[in-house]
Amino acid sequence: MAWIVLVVSGLLETAWAAALHASQGFTRLWPSVAFLVALALSMAGLAYALRTIPLGTGYAVWVSVGVVGTALVGMFFLGEGFSVPKALCLIAIVAGVVGLKVLG
Repeated sequence: MAWIVLVVSGLLETAWAAALHASQGFTRLWPSVAFLVALALSMAGLAYALRTIPLGTGYAVWVSVGVVGTALVGMFFLGEGFSVPKALCLIAIVAGVVGLKVLG
């Protein structure tokens, strides 16, 4: 259960990052509210998951889900552009985190 919560919390990290962008520096109400809600839920889920998952591995998974998700949102929804080198870098992030889990 902790692993599912951890991955969902990572997805919520993507949500709060996207909401932060949409808030335009906290000048727009509803994206700002979405940011705060997603941030609180993401942190709460991370805290829950870290009760049973080792800190280094859990934090790395949480961050990598957020990083990869946020990069994909930027590429496919915010016009930041997709490229093979970018995709390879995201794959390297995922491979590194999988390595932490498998070798840990």
